[in-house]
Amino acid sequence: QVQLVESGGGLVQAGGSLTLSCAASGRAFAANAMGWYRLAPGKQRELVARISSSGANTYYTDSVKGRFTISRDNAKNTVYLQLNKLKPEDTAVYYCNFVVGVAAWGQGTQVTVSS
Repeated sequence: QVQLVESGGGLVQAGGSLTLSCAASGRAFAANAMGWYRLAPGKQRELVARISSSGANTYYTDSVKGRFTISRDNAKNTVYLQLNKLKPEDTAVYYCNFVVGVAAWGQGTQVTVSS
């Protein structure tokens, strides 16, 4: 059974930083591309960033380019998202998941950015 556990969210002021972590189990983590997604009130869940299985290739949605960094540690079955220069519009619940063969969503981690 796949389990995804996100952590690291919180309340920060605009311009601040956070580091999110996601621990995955129940599937061959190192063989799968991973993504970070977010769900804001009144909006659809969107892919924020993704990283290839080896970590060599990354993708970012335009709104976070230059501010967010995705990384992974395959030895720890963990994917990270470094959030810098946060803006109020980054406020959302952040989730991780596999890019192919999306698993059941975890509980997510709330990021709230105050202006």
